[in-house]
Amino acid sequence: MEIGIDSFAAANVKGTTNNSDALVQLLDRMEHADTVGLDVFGIGEHHRKEFLDSAPTMILAAAAARTKRIILTSAVTVLSAADPVRVFQNFATLDLISQGRAEMVVGRGSFTEAFPLFGLNLHHYDELFSEKLDLLLNIQNNEYVTWSGKFRPALNNQPIYPRPLQNPLPVWLGVGGTPASFVRAGTLGMPLMVAVIGGETHRFRPLVDLYREAGRKAGHSPEKLKVGLHSLGYVAETTEQAVIDFYPGYAEIFTRIGRERGWPPVTRPHFDAQNGKTGAYLVGGPEEIAEKILHHSEALGGISRITFQMDNAGLSHAQLLRAIELLGTKVAPLVNK
Repeated sequence: MEIGIDSFAAANVKGTTNNSDALVQLLDRMEHADTVGLDVFGIGEHHRKEFLDSAPTMILAAAAARTKRIILTSAVTVLSAADPVRVFQNFATLDLISQGRAEMVVGRGSFTEAFPLFGLNLHHYDELFSEKLDLLLNIQNNEYVTWSGKFRPALNNQPIYPRPLQNPLPVWLGVGGTPASFVRAGTLGMPLMVAVIGGETHRFRPLVDLYREAGRKAGHSPEKLKVGLHSLGYVAETTEQAVIDFYPGYAEIFTRIGRERGWPPVTRPHFDAQNGKTGAYLVGGPEEIAEKILHHSEALGGISRITFQMDNAGLSHAQLLRAIELLGTKVAPLVNK
């Protein structure tokens, strides 16, 4: 199983005084993840003050120059608000710089700031994504592209360069809880990254089964239908210490975001429930987290990748470095044993 980190390039890392320091420290953590043997590092895409990931391929390219083996991916690319040609060119260039270590996870995103920022109508949320995914996959598989749609000028036998080192460049579909999204990924034969940021992970099993059944009906081999899991998580020496470190910043940030979305304030009992044996959160000591990863994998019928989002809880750079080290040297060996 591939184990890695997803980051939204948080600006509120404890101890940083400016955004430049925060990004320099993020690159240090990406290099450290490579050194301790983690498999993948993803950078999200947001257009908000508290996150510094509005240009994720810039961060990934900087990391490519400082790493040797780790996969560099998005988490996720907000394809609805982007030009698929430029998205492909950016990640193809990243693939060349990293010598074949680039991937992308595309989705619609859980925030909506990109739509007004780029002059798009939120009412076209589904149409935009469907059309742009169709174009992106066309470019993924063809050097010369003929294509037409509603939201972008047509392409007539147009070559798209550069081509990536990998052929094809891996593209995952990032999904939340919409059944149609799982079916679409299966029908297209795309690997699936499931964002479970609350609730109980096993409740997603019917949706994952939908994905696999749609893929089978479309003629795709089981090996092609990979499932990944993205969850909030953090690892410390003990479970008690992990919760002490993680909870205060988590509660502050998610209560603030919750006010925007009409969620109730975060409470400790609510957090403890989410962090229980069947809950989505992965906050604990190495042994407990390894056991929980295996439990989640079994509950979903087998997963091939799991990524931890841990830098959105006001933790310090030193705490995050140690958590990455524990993931690579303690958790991953236990899981893969």
